[in-house]
Amino acid sequence: MADIKGNKMEMPMPAPRPEVMEFLLTRRSRPAKTLRAPAPDRAALRPILTAALRSPDHGKLEPWRLIVLEEPALRRLAGLVRARGAVLGHGSEAIDKAASAYETSPLAVVVVAAPKASDRIPEIEQVYSAGAVCLALLNAALASGWGANWLSGWPAHDRGFVETGLGLSAQERVVGVVHIGTETAAPPERPRPDVDALTEWMAQ
Repeated sequence: MADIKGNKMEMPMPAPRPEVMEFLLTRRSRPAKTLRAPAPDRAALRPILTAALRSPDHGKLEPWRLIVLEEPALRRLAGLVRARGAVLGHGSEAIDKAASAYETSPLAVVVVAAPKASDRIPEIEQVYSAGAVCLALLNAALASGWGANWLSGWPAHDRGFVETGLGLSAQERVVGVVHIGTETAAPPERPRPDVDALTEWMAQ
């Protein structure tokens, strides 16, 4: 590589962060049903949210927003899950499973895809960006020492639930609900994807 005057320039060497790679290679979500209080308070949650929003955002549209659910809101929403489940005709098992996350969780953050009108950035790319916020939020919570789990479930896709319970507009959708709290039971390790089986290398 040369500068504009033709002088050779050395490429800067990467600055590895082995501790970050170790975290990423060993991170594990914690099942939401095992999370209990205490959860991060607002001061402790703020840097986690800040890290989550440092996500890829083509066009700098900020096509997402966050809703933090504290315990009173979570319990209110648990009741709405049960009511909506009955209206929609879900079985008791499906209703109990969906409601239990809201009944026992000490804290949750809803990541909402809120696409912006754009001639350059397709809506699907904006939704992908909201998905990136979910993963960044999950990893930031885990890196801060909390247990965390990214869930959705049928309530997240029910317009009656998200519009009545969360106040979403017709153009918005829930991409994920990240539950955060104190881990009470470590999950067992599970098989991980086979990189070689899932990776194709193209040299040209």
